[in-house]
Amino acid sequence: MQLIFDFPNNPQYRLDNFVICDGNRTATEFVKRIIENNSEENLLYFYGPKGSGKTHLLTAVNKELSKTAGSNIPLINMASLAEQNYNELFSELKQLPALLIDDIDEIGADADLQIAIWQLFNDFHSTDRKIVITASSPPKEIKNINEHLISRLLWGLVAKIDISDDNSRKAIMKKLAEDRQIILPEDVIDYLLLNIQRDIPSLTVALDRIKEQAFITKRKISLKLAKEAMAVK
Repeated sequence: MQLIFDFPNNPQYRLDNFVICDGNRTATEFVKRIIENNSEENLLYFYGPKGSGKTHLLTAVNKELSKTAGSNIPLINMASLAEQNYNELFSELKQLPALLIDDIDEIGADADLQIAIWQLFNDFHSTDRKIVITASSPPKEIKNINEHLISRLLWGLVAKIDISDDNSRKAIMKKLAEDRQIILPEDVIDYLLLNIQRDIPSLTVALDRIKEQAFITKRKISLKLAKEAMAVK
C-alpha cells in the first residue's frame, strides 16, 4: 500500500511517555480501553487545540494496534488525504485492521470525500474493527461536514484534551525536563508559563534552548539563565 497518508511517525511518541494530567486523563483512559485486545470498545474520538498532544496520543495508539496486528497501520492525515486522488486507494484502506484518522476537521467541503469517509467508517464499524479519530473540536462543531458523518462520530467514546491549566502545563514541563535529564526549578517553570506560548511544541523548544544555554555556559539552570536563553535569537 502506498503510505501517502502517513504524517511523520515520531518514534518518541509512545503511551509510556505521554504525560498524563487532569486535562487529558479521560482521553488516556479511553485509549487504554481501545487498545485492549478483548475490549468491547472500538470507537474513540478525541479533540483538542493544536499542540495539546493529540498526535502523540494517536501515534501511541498506532504503535500498539500495529504491534497487535503484526503489521504497520498507516495514520491518515485528513489534510493530506483531501489533496490526493483518494478513490483509487480506498479499496486498499478497507483491508486495514484499524482506521486511524488525524484532524478529521480538515476534511473540507468535498461532498464526495465526506461520503467516502462515511462509507469507510461504516465498513470498519460494521466489522467491529478499531476506529480512532482526532480533531480540534467536538463533532457537532466541525464546519461543512455531513450530518450523517457527525452522527457516526458520536457513536463511541468522545473525550476532550485540554491542557491549558497551569497544573497540566507544569506536569508536562517537568516530564519534558526529566526526559532531557535536567532539573527545572519552580521559578523557571513559572517564568515560562508567563512568557511563552503554552502549547507543547513551544514548551519543548524553550526547554531545549535552556538546556543548550546551560551546556554552553557550564552553569546550572536558574531563572537568570532561562531569561538569557529565551533572549537568544
